[in-house]
Amino acid sequence: MSCEAPFSSLYSSTMERDIAIQLHEWKTSSRRKPLVLRGARQVGKTYLLKHFAKHEYASMVYLNFEADPLLSQLFAGKLDPTTLIRQISLYFNQPIDATETLLIFDEIQECPEALNSLKYFYEEAPEYHIVAAGSLLGVKLANTKGFPVGKVHFMDVYPLSFFEFLTALNRQDLRAFLESIKTSEKVPVPIHDELLDLLRRYFYLGGMPEVVADYVAHQDYQQARVIQQDILDAYLLDVAKHAKSTDVIKISDIWKKIPSQLAKENKKFIFSAISAGARGREYESALQWLTDAGLIYRSYNITKPSLPLSSYCENQAFKVFLLDVGLLGAMTGITADLLIRGHELFTEFKGSFTENFVAQTLMTQQPHNLYYWTSSGTAEVDFITSYQNEVFPLEVKAGGSTKHKSLRVYADKYAPKAITRANLLNLECAENFYNIPLYLVGRFPSLVWDQ
Repeated sequence: MSCEAPFSSLYSSTMERDIAIQLHEWKTSSRRKPLVLRGARQVGKTYLLKHFAKHEYASMVYLNFEADPLLSQLFAGKLDPTTLIRQISLYFNQPIDATETLLIFDEIQECPEALNSLKYFYEEAPEYHIVAAGSLLGVKLANTKGFPVGKVHFMDVYPLSFFEFLTALNRQDLRAFLESIKTSEKVPVPIHDELLDLLRRYFYLGGMPEVVADYVAHQDYQQARVIQQDILDAYLLDVAKHAKSTDVIKISDIWKKIPSQLAKENKKFIFSAISAGARGREYESALQWLTDAGLIYRSYNITKPSLPLSSYCENQAFKVFLLDVGLLGAMTGITADLLIRGHELFTEFKGSFTENFVAQTLMTQQPHNLYYWTSSGTAEVDFITSYQNEVFPLEVKAGGSTKHKSLRVYADKYAPKAITRANLLNLECAENFYNIPLYLVGRFPSLVWDQ
């Protein structure tokens, strides 16, 4: 009545996820609500929850509404918690302790009644520890009326970050070094070179847990690419199975065009590049489906870098990034030989991999919409983010470029607390200008703020 994630046997003790800290805080919170875990397929939600249950609870009851459709019948009648707990306990022939058993409702989007039951658990039986998850839960929630808003707590799961990737490779020493370094320091050259080599590997492998776990076990780049392609195929199958019939072709067209859109000099998403004469309003629902499924991130152009940034964004001007740089490489057919050809992987396709890496890193660090800034076609700052009530600009360079013309235009106009460039060069700090190597983007902008 339950199914293991196909790659769970590959996981080692080093495949810890940073979100585990948040899960522990949720468990011990005096204001705990049922937890809803969102994230795209194959980002490791199921393994994460089972691992959490194993280490933090005496027992676990795992309900997968996709693998076992009969489970939905348990929620077909009254949704009062007492009745549901009794029926679940009987179905699994397992006692359920309110504080020592973790209830996992997986692929919950397949059972709307189970989703609605979370409201009653919060109101009538908050002592139970319940986590819901689903690979297309974002799509379901976007189209569900009457969802118990305010009755649940949300967490988002993403592919492994570069810092988590270091942990998976058993390089906690390098991670600890990066987490402690200050902008007034330099990274010793041998360590800098080693980190760039590891970053190249991350660009190729990405952060999908099954890919990383298989690489850790077998050190096989070709097999990693096979797994990535399987994941991409599964995403297209999800589109065919779950999207509206009127949107299936449009979703597939957008998905397949993302690499070429990112490879343009101007990475702004152009609908006419999908098909001749295509217009935004015809593709908006398809684009939103990919967003809700967690497969893409949108970065919006802002007219002014002031808080809140969302108040100044142009909804019709945006870039689209893929959820994982490794999957982007698989879609474009990047081969493993680039790993030994210096910095070529970073600059391939006009630096689209580098910008995608930064986008997914910022989403992991501060989950919200991404933003960028342009000035009358003369300057563009790749990312604008907020932290501690300050706005921070970040210009991204794929190679070792020392140019930052756009940042200077931005600085002259808005006089920010700091301006930052990310590239392959070492740490540098000069007055309010900071250069951070790409492998340290995971600490932006706190790295700059804390100086």
